[in-house]
Amino acid sequence: MSRGKKLDIFIGADIDDGWSAIQSTRKTKIASEILKPEKHFLHFAKEKRRGKTVTLVGVFQISSEDANTTLKMLKKKLGCGGKYKEGWMEFQGELQEKIRPLLVEFGFRFKNGH
Repeated sequence: MSRGKKLDIFIGADIDDGWSAIQSTRKTKIASEILKPEKHFLHFAKEKRRGKTVTLVGVFQISSEDANTTLKMLKKKLGCGGKYKEGWMEFQGELQEKIRPLLVEFGFRFKNGH
């Protein structure tokens, strides 16, 4: 094969317009109803992002204003960063043992084993 010619390979795959696009990028559905803190059953999740540990707490079914004020108070008490995203509160670091008593103090409950 010379340098100036292009190689034309046909593998046999038939790609047409039958592909469907992803309609929603959300991982969880956010409930439209707002619950009191006593009605929540939260659980923890831990993820690694860029080599760092992130603690996730959720799913919260409260208004975004209440969630942001709760998050702000928690971040101030814990001395860490975080954000509220799609019903989950994300905290920088492995803080499960420190977050649980603070949220119980606010009236939230947790699932068994979490």
